[in-house]
Amino acid sequence: MLAPAGDGLDEQLLARDDARFTARFSYDEQGLVIIRLEVEVELPLICQRSLALYREKIARRSILVVIEDVAEEESIPESYEPVLVEERRLALQDIVEEELLLAIPQVPKNPEIGEIELSTDGEVRFSSEPEKEQSHRPFAGLAGLMKADIED
Repeated sequence: MLAPAGDGLDEQLLARDDARFTARFSYDEQGLVIIRLEVEVELPLICQRSLALYREKIARRSILVVIEDVAEEESIPESYEPVLVEERRLALQDIVEEELLLAIPQVPKNPEIGEIELSTDGEVRFSSEPEKEQSHRPFAGLAGLMKADIED
């Protein structure tokens, strides 16, 4: 979730930082126009655990291929992402914006915040340790049963 502007949030965090990007144009072995795009930025997002604003670092690298017709998309290698141009014009700003939209996490979570504990007194406590994935081991109980059968 992108942070809305003007609702009393930390102005320093919401200060506009332009995305840094490089675009290198070349031809591949098939004669296709290739764009090697690198985009880096820190976006202000709202953490869905704490509902607090934080900065998400995004670094995305893509290899794009320029096509002039949607029918060309089927003939390009899978390692390329197609970019459709109209009237032989390319809007680089639109491509960078699209890459950033693809890089934003669906559920933004501040990596510095661990598990959140809620209590009945209304106080919210944040764990300082990052959340650990619990692994589900459906056959863990069978190991004990097999040992019991072997020992009998």
